[in-house]
This record gives sequence, structure tokens and C-alpha cells, in this order.
Amino acid sequence: MRATPPANDFRPWDTVSAARRLALEMPSTMPDEAARASIEQSVPTLASPFPGHGFHQALLEKCRSRNPLPAAVIYPIDGPSLAAAVEAAEERLIVPILIGPAATIERAASAAGLDVSPWEIVDAPNEGVAAALGAQLAHQGRVQMLMKGSLHTDILLHAVLSHASGLRSSAWVSHVFLFDVPAYPKPLLLSDAVIAITPTLEQKAMICRNAIEVAHTIGIDLPKLAILSATEDVEPTIPSTIDAAALCKMADRGQITGAMVDGPLAMDNAINPVAAAAKEIISPVGGDADILIVPNLEAGNILYKSLTYFADAQAAGVVIGASVPIILASRADSVQTRIASAALASVLAAKMT
Repeated sequence: MRATPPANDFRPWDTVSAARRLALEMPSTMPDEAARASIEQSVPTLASPFPGHGFHQALLEKCRSRNPLPAAVIYPIDGPSLAAAVEAAEERLIVPILIGPAATIERAASAAGLDVSPWEIVDAPNEGVAAALGAQLAHQGRVQMLMKGSLHTDILLHAVLSHASGLRSSAWVSHVFLFDVPAYPKPLLLSDAVIAITPTLEQKAMICRNAIEVAHTIGIDLPKLAILSATEDVEPTIPSTIDAAALCKMADRGQITGAMVDGPLAMDNAINPVAAAAKEIISPVGGDADILIVPNLEAGNILYKSLTYFADAQAAGVVIGASVPIILASRADSVQTRIASAALASVLAAKMT
């Protein structure tokens, strides 16, 4: 983790609207009605003029400036998992190596109308062997990322995290979403909504560090990280608020670096400057977060699906904390999500080499 984030030329976003800055800089007193109305009219809402910001397209364009990277696609034995690999290859993001039962892969490709003949197929009889072979290829440097096919996530992660794989690069792996939300004027990262069920304080600190690393890689040099809970007050009866306060103190003491960290913050005052001003939250993070850290998997899962289905957000997701990024493709993912996830993994993989 970098104590001083480097300058980065990848930033299709680099400003926050004047209205948002005004709200963030307001004094601790409640704004009068005229000032409040002015801010509310200027700050983007669900009727935002920011539909389709193009953050994921910017990732894709960055990847197109270099050669595609080799990727192990683990157990792609059905149409959707093969389609994810083919789509990423057609966008010149990856060169797939398909690992699984060769005859089954070829039958699935034929049934889906997909041509997989340009790519290597490594025969593996079952999920466990396929995952172990993928991890081995990554350890040998033959592939620079892993893509989940039609197998259980825990089988893939077990192979990656085993001591024999040699791929574990940090004490904890976590999943990070990168959202393009029409009603939010900049990229929004969310972690961990996929892997960590009930993370401990130590694990939450590592989740923060991993998310900060992703933010730096995509060009957010000093991200604003909000630790979410149900309230912005530290409440002894709500354990996530205690963890949030501890994480902020860890950031103060240099145990979490490379970001401005604040919490606990409720969802509204983490992303909306009017809500932050109404609660008299004086913080560079309040109302303007780049990263949202959720207290547990349930909260994260509900939040990411709410953003996707209610707010028309486009998601890209990747697992980091291993020596190669891992794409966890889902059957429900849109084509855009699958391609954007591969682009995000490619950007991260290029940085790791």
C-alpha cells in the first residue's frame, strides 16, 4: 500500500460539482432554507444529468492500448461461462486458456454457437482439478488472471488460497465492485459484497486496504472511504459502528493509508452532501465518498443489487488479495458487466506485472 498515492493519468472524472463542494464546505450550523434549496437543486439526484458516465468504457479503452493478457478460465462447461470468455477475448482483453473436461467444453460451445477453436483447452476431469490447474498456471506465470466458469466460488478460492498454490499475496482476499451509477457523478467502489460474510475488525481493515489499492489503480489518487453502518453515531449496541470508529483510528495511526477514511456513516450521508449537511457532518468524506465499505455480506449484497436493479448502475467486479486478480462471473451478469469486469481485472493485472 502506498503512503503517498502516485499521480495517474487515467481519470475520466477529476472534478466534483461546485454544488457538492459547497455542501461539503458548509459550516456546522444547519443551512437556512434558501441555501438548502439552492444546494438541493444543484446536486445530482435520481433525475441526474449524468446518465452513462462512461467509466467502464474508459477502462476498456485503457486496456485496448496494450496486448490482451492470458487468463485461465476455470471450468467453463456451459454457454454463459464460455460466452463471458469469448466476449472478453473479442474485446482484446484476454487470451483465454479454457480448463475443464475438453469434450464437455466443446459440446457446450457448439450448443451455444460459440467458436472456441482459437484457444487452448486444458483437459481437467472435475471442478477441483480445474481450479488447481488454473492456480498452478498463475503461479507459473503462464496466466495473469483467473476467470470463474461454471463452478462453485468456494472451490475456486480454496485452490487459490491454499499454501500449495503460492498465490496468496495478502492476509485476506476480498471482492471490490466498481459502479457507474447514473445518479452519482463519479465512480463508486463497494466492498465486500461477495466473499466476507461477517468480517472481523482485522479483516475489515484488509478489505479497506484492498479497495484503496483498486481505487489507486483506476486513477483515484486519494479516495474518500466511507465505512457504512445504520447511523453516523457510535452506538455500543451496534457493533459495526464500533468497528467503524476503530478503523478510523487505525487510519489516523497509519495502519490504513492512501485514503481519507471516515465512519460510521449512514448511506445517505456518505453519498449525499445535503444529507451530510443536515446531519452536521463536517468531513471531506461525508456526502462525497469514492469507496463504500459495508459491515457484512448481507448489507453489501442488498446494496449492490439495489444499485443494479433500482438505480440502473452498471457494475464491474474483481477479487483481489491474491497475486493475480480473479473475475467471478455470474449467470445473471449483463454482457456489459462481464466485459467491464474483465477490463478491471486486466488493469489490475497489468499493474501487478
